[in-house]
Amino acid sequence: MGVGFHGAAVITLDAKARVAIPTRHRAALADAGKSLVLTAHPEGCVLIYPAAEWEPVRQRVESFPSFDPKASWWKRLLLGFEEHVAPDGSGRILLSPALRQHARLEREAMMVGQGHYFELWDSAVWSAKLGQALAAPGTPGPGVEDFSL
Repeated sequence: MGVGFHGAAVITLDAKARVAIPTRHRAALADAGKSLVLTAHPEGCVLIYPAAEWEPVRQRVESFPSFDPKASWWKRLLLGFEEHVAPDGSGRILLSPALRQHARLEREAMMVGQGHYFELWDSAVWSAKLGQALAAPGTPGPGVEDFSL
């Protein structure tokens, strides 16, 4: 069935800019391999992928057209910020200054499972974006027009 990361957790960056992977996800990450890939998302969060799950995404990003300005910026962001890390014995990963600056991460953060990867958001940014998304009128985006709960 593969890796499945679901749920949200409030986490805290420690004094050394490390975050602890929630305990319930550590075994799944270990099963997926010890290496994680961190990178920047255009909306202002950090993406956390098991290395095996990242590789197909990376291959696709590398094929983006070089002469398309928008595609080039996505490529610069996703590949330019790419970092490979391994959790320490306590399940913590170190966030680089560049990724912390990109995501405005200072202390409290939200780690949100997205199936095959996590998003790591500054808590204040997460709250603001979530509020905007829930308050926005209109129809669902492409691909979810017929979705119902």
